[in-house]
Order: sequence, then structure tokens, then C-alpha cells
Amino acid sequence: MRGPGARARTPGARTARRRDRRVYTRSHPVLFALLAATRRRPVVRLGRTVLVHGTDACRQALTRLPLDRTAAGTTGGAARELSGGGALFDEEGRGHRGARRSLAEDLGTAGTERLRPVWQEILARRLAPLADGREVETAALARELAGATVCALLGTAGDPAAVARAAADAAAAAVRDHLPGPRRPGTARAAARATARLEELLRERTGGAAEGAGAADGAGTPDGAGAPEGTGAALRAVLAVAAVATTAAALPRAVAWCADAGLWGQAADPAARETLVDELLRVTAPSPVLPRRAAAPGTLDGCPVRSGDRLLLVARHAVGAHRDAPGCPAPAPAAVARLVFGAGPHTCPGARLARTQLADLLAALAPYRPVVVRARADRRAALPGWRTLTVRPGPAPSTPRRRMHRDEEGSTHPNGVHGGNGVHGGNDRNGEAP
Repeated sequence: MRGPGARARTPGARTARRRDRRVYTRSHPVLFALLAATRRRPVVRLGRTVLVHGTDACRQALTRLPLDRTAAGTTGGAARELSGGGALFDEEGRGHRGARRSLAEDLGTAGTERLRPVWQEILARRLAPLADGREVETAALARELAGATVCALLGTAGDPAAVARAAADAAAAAVRDHLPGPRRPGTARAAARATARLEELLRERTGGAAEGAGAADGAGTPDGAGAPEGTGAALRAVLAVAAVATTAAALPRAVAWCADAGLWGQAADPAARETLVDELLRVTAPSPVLPRRAAAPGTLDGCPVRSGDRLLLVARHAVGAHRDAPGCPAPAPAAVARLVFGAGPHTCPGARLARTQLADLLAALAPYRPVVVRARADRRAALPGWRTLTVRPGPAPSTPRRRMHRDEEGSTHPNGVHGGNGVHGGNDRNGEAP
């Protein structure tokens, strides 16, 4: 029986993987080369940095090892620098749990359904040209979808396109200032400027009964109408950065995988679509590396970890994204596939929203079976992704013809008429579906 790894050897999967590798090699070549060179071992120590590639080791780091949320070089540290402190990612104890609980409610089942019409309108409008055989640029679609969803979630009247641009700029500057590899001068200042622009855009609230009901944040700005309870300007900016960066990275890459690997049949099947969504998010791993810092000593897969060690949790490798192509016949276990969203207290509260958005995008695209006509990697993005990914409708799937028997009324053979003795009058090896 063929295992999951065998899926990666099909021609379509090889084409999809070659294309997808470009988003890594063009945007973060040094980091990608380092991670690829060390991935054969579950845990690798390089000085005071610990690279965590193994599935069990990654889950253990997220659920059992005490982590410092505020340390420099971590997601929380980047969020603190962007927001001035007090953001969801670097809070501790009761405050952290309360903020996460409030956000989880807004991004849960009911919250997702409230937001769903926002991106469904964008999908209907943006994908309409496919019905006329024209091209569609999916990376721009993903950015608009992300910006509009953030504005709706946070109750802001800011322009979705401008919000998406500012959030992407802030994310790119912050990530490049914290990940290993060459750093461009002035990235911290660039992040601060982009965050200031983003906060200003998010202050344009929609108004209504909720406006001004919350407590003011440190800048004297009241919580946005419709935003999760307790979210001031700083946290709104951090949420916008996280949502835009991951959505803009994940959706176009998933579309490219479906097009190149021939997965539109699974995308069109409601029974298979949920599994396909998990598989596509697994292989794209929108946040491929999760930077953390150990707050106490421990052990990961036999490797000692000291307090203060920097941890790079390579989610891409932990879920087998580099090895196993997506597929519904033999998908990875959900506990593995969904590790791209973290685990335990570090699970991303937006996981359900991300899965629903991707499912709706696949359902809208599946009837057209798009093929990729142009793709350009985004060299500046915070997360590996496409700057442009243009698709057009593909050929309709061929329907296998059923072999007809001579006793069926009106039965004929594609290469001749059945003879009365039951022997085909032609050669049935040419064009006949088994």
C-alpha cells in the first residue's frame, strides 16, 4: 500500500512542490538553506539557538516547555515592539487567558459566520471574470479579502486595501528584524512607521452603540466598535498584522497547489473539501517557523534546553510539509496537520476562520479548475508567499466513457459495432476507458 510520502512522487505533486519552493528560495534563501540542511534531526543545537524539526518535539515545546512571551526575537517580542507592549502575544497569566478567550469567541463558529458574507462578496466579485474565460489575480484577491475581514472584525471604516498594505509592511519589517540571515538597515524604524500608519487607519471606526464603550488604551484611543473586548489600538494593529500576513501567504499558495497537483476534483467535493483544506494548510504552513525563547530549562527529544535559549520551531518540517504532498485518500492525522496553528495554550485563535476562508475559496474556484499562467514570489513579504499568482479557467474534466455490452439497447463501440457473436469489431485499446 502506498504511504503518504508516495504522493509527492506523482508528476503533478512534483510540479506543485517545485513551484512552491520558490516562495522560500526567493524570500528567505539563507534561512531556508539552514533549515533544509538540519532537518534530518528532530532537534539541533547551534550555539544558544535550538532548531526544532520533529513533530513530537515541536508539540512538546508548545505544551510542556515554559516559554518567555516577551523576549526579543520571538513572536511576542515582535508584537511588543509593534504595539508598545500589552499585546495578546506577550501577556501573561489571567490577562493573557482573558484576551485569548475574548478573541476566540469573536473568531469561533458564530463569529466566523458573521464575517463570512464579507469575503464571500469579494470572492463573487473577484472571481466573476473566470466565467468569461478571463484571468484572475489571486494574490491581490487574498490581500483584499484579508484587509476587508480585519476591518469587519475590528469594526473599522478604514480602507481594506490600505489596511492590508500597512499590515503587510509592518509584518515584513518586523519579521526581517528578528529572523536569522541578512538584515536590511532601518527595519525597526520601517516597522514603527508602518505600524503608526496601520494604527491610524484602524482608528477610523464604523460608529454605533459599541463605539467608546471600552476602556481607552495607552494612547487615549477607545476600543474600536465591533472589536473583541479590551482591544485597544495596539492590539488591533497586532491582530491586523497577523491576519493579513498569514492570509496573504496561505490562500494563493493553496490555489497553486490545487492547480499544479490536479486537486480541483477534491475541492469540488463537499465531503472531501474539509480534509483537503487541512492538507493544503499543512503543506503551505503559512507560518513555517515559530520563534520562541525558553523561560526555564527542559529537554526536547533528548536535547537539553537552557533557560534563555532561542527556539526556532520549524512547523513546516514538524507537519511533513517538505515531504508529503496533500491528499485526501491518505491525509496526515488532524493532530499533525493542525500543528501549523500551534498546540495547547499556543493554538492560533484564528484557525477556524482560516480554514473557512480557504474552503470557501476552493469551492468558488473548483468549477473553473484554474491553471496558473503567471507567478512571482514576494521577496519582501514577512511570510513566504506570492506577490502575483494569476490563473485562468482550465479544461473541463473528461468523463470516462463506460464500455457498453452487446445486450444493451442501442449499444455501439467507439471503434466499431458489436458483432452478433459478442466480439468487438474494432480495437478497444485506443481511447476506451477501463
